[in-house]
Amino acid sequence: MSNLFTIFDPSTNIMNLSLNWLSMIICMIIYPLNYWLLPSRLNIMINLIINTLHKEFKILMGNNYFNGSTFMFISLFIFILINNFLGLFPYIFTATSHLMLNLSLALPLWLSFMLWGWINNTHHMFIHLVPQNTPSMLMSFMVLIETISNLIRPGTLAVRLMANMIAGHLLITLLSNMNLNVSTSLIPIISLVMIMLLTLEMAVSIIQAYVFSILSTLYFKEVI
Repeated sequence: MSNLFTIFDPSTNIMNLSLNWLSMIICMIIYPLNYWLLPSRLNIMINLIINTLHKEFKILMGNNYFNGSTFMFISLFIFILINNFLGLFPYIFTATSHLMLNLSLALPLWLSFMLWGWINNTHHMFIHLVPQNTPSMLMSFMVLIETISNLIRPGTLAVRLMANMIAGHLLITLLSNMNLNVSTSLIPIISLVMIMLLTLEMAVSIIQAYVFSILSTLYFKEVI
């Protein structure tokens, strides 16, 4: 169990220093220089994604939208997406498959939302603890349920992302190990299944980054 989150990680120890986490800054190295200087197809594509996410997050926030608040969640989406995609390449560390990184993203966000909400919108936060039209006999029970569901939110965000990334890597690893023990005639079939699974993992990488950022936006909406 102690190696649950490291069984798929490449070994990058140099002078007893673990350099795995440096994979999170690879995205800054692989960007071409013309992305920063002149408009390019990469620039147009990223701007299209940013504008689409900005409009969607703005709709989710509704009338309580603050100028510039959507860029926090857009940055979160792009960061998770890049790390998810990097993990699909061979011998590259997958940072988002570790609970430590996911909790480092989810817990500060949730805690800051809660502190801001309870300090500035205390009455609004108390209202959320009791759903509308709740019978008087069930009010105390509903407050307990809503409190527990609120407290486990950062954990569910982190575990959801971690579990989805580990599950895909586990299936790909198991199928790749089967190539060593099967007949030659089955290798093309297994390779085709692995290609399909890799395509599915690319979709999962996008979906999980989107789900993480959307849920964070919804949690933010509840406190403003």
